[in-house]
Amino acid sequence: METTHHKYMREALNLAQEAYDNHEVPVGCVFVLDDKIIGSGRNRTNETLNGTRHAEFEAIDLILSSGEYTSEVFKRCVLYVTVEPCVMCTYALRQLGIKRVVYGCANERFGGAGSVFDIHQDPKLKLHPAYTCEGGYYREEAILLLRKFYVRENENAPIPKRKHQRILKTEIAPMKNN
Repeated sequence: METTHHKYMREALNLAQEAYDNHEVPVGCVFVLDDKIIGSGRNRTNETLNGTRHAEFEAIDLILSSGEYTSEVFKRCVLYVTVEPCVMCTYALRQLGIKRVVYGCANERFGGAGSVFDIHQDPKLKLHPAYTCEGGYYREEAILLLRKFYVRENENAPIPKRKHQRILKTEIAPMKNN
C-alpha cells in the first residue's frame, strides 16, 4: 500500500524526470498543505542560467506569486523533494519556518539537512525554528536519475570535460543509518 509520503514523493520524482528530460540536474519537489499540493518545482539552473533556481526556490516562488498564500503558509507545509536540500535551500526553508522535509536520497556533497551540515536543526541558528527531516523515500530512483544525468554527454562541454567512457552504475549501496 502506498503511503502519503510515497504518493507525494512520486510526484516529486515525476518533476525530477522532467528536469532530466530538459537537461537539468534531476531534482523535483512539491509543497503539501492539508494533503493538497500547493506548489511544485524542478531544477531550472541551466535553463535560466541562474545557479539559485533550484527546485525548492521554483516552488516557493510559484506559491508566493499565486497571490493565494503568504510566507506564513510554509509553517504548515511539508516539502517532498527527491534529493536532500543543499545548504542554500535548507537555510531558506528554515527562514520560511517549514514544518517538515521528506526527501529521497542524501546530498553527500552539499547537503544541509544532515549529510554534510545540520542547518535544519542547528541550535546556534536561534532566529528561525528548526524543522524535522526524513530521508530514504524512493531513494534508489532518485540516485539513478542523478547518475543518469552525470554520465550523460553535454555537447556544450569543452573536450577535456567530455564523458565518452563513463558507465552508468546501477548497483546502489544500502542507506547509511545516522
